[in-house]
Amino acid sequence: MFQPVTHVIFDMDGLLLDTESTYEEVIDHIAKKYGKTYTNEIKLKIRGTPEPITAKIAVTEMQLPLSPEEFTEIYRPLCHARLLHPPLMPGAEKLVLHLKKHNIPIAIATSGGKDISLIKTKPYPEVFSCFNHTVYGSSDPEVKHGKPHPDIYFICAGRFPNPPSPEKCLVLEDAPNGVLAAVRAGMQVVMVPAADVSEELKKPATLVLKTLEDLKPEVFGLPAYD
Repeated sequence: MFQPVTHVIFDMDGLLLDTESTYEEVIDHIAKKYGKTYTNEIKLKIRGTPEPITAKIAVTEMQLPLSPEEFTEIYRPLCHARLLHPPLMPGAEKLVLHLKKHNIPIAIATSGGKDISLIKTKPYPEVFSCFNHTVYGSSDPEVKHGKPHPDIYFICAGRFPNPPSPEKCLVLEDAPNGVLAAVRAGMQVVMVPAADVSEELKKPATLVLKTLEDLKPEVFGLPAYD
């Protein structure tokens, strides 16, 4: 059922770091300020998108009296202030250190920008120093189209030494937009969704798990835990 892989690509928000609730709190705060409601339907459209698309969807869907640029000017500093020490998601540290120990090439493909990502990851140097590279979807000039487009995963795979073919990459994602991006890139994808993600939105994933703690690396031809 599952094909063996040689490289692993991680999403960051909601997969490695418990940050999605923070972003949602900030958008909800902005929405309420203008008498609008940040619904679950809009949350799922936004989750996993790069910052410019987040702003565009939020403004359009909630009919906020702001331009996307004005939304971003409010949104960004509120996020920065709340993301100084986000918790790691269950099983994230164990998996990253395990793959690094066994010399499996790993990288991150995040929709976030570099500045905010460096703030979020600063408390965990041991974990985030394990990655070969990180592609920041909101600030990398090569990423022309954010998730759910596959661009970021093609670019991330291409930056490994001896770049692997898509079918040799395993992607770990939490958001439906990210899962679609990985599938469209021709990669297998393990989804670790939030509780509010519908069964329909989980269908494109190769495998769906409750947490990264449930992942058995050996089913994808990777070294098993000791």
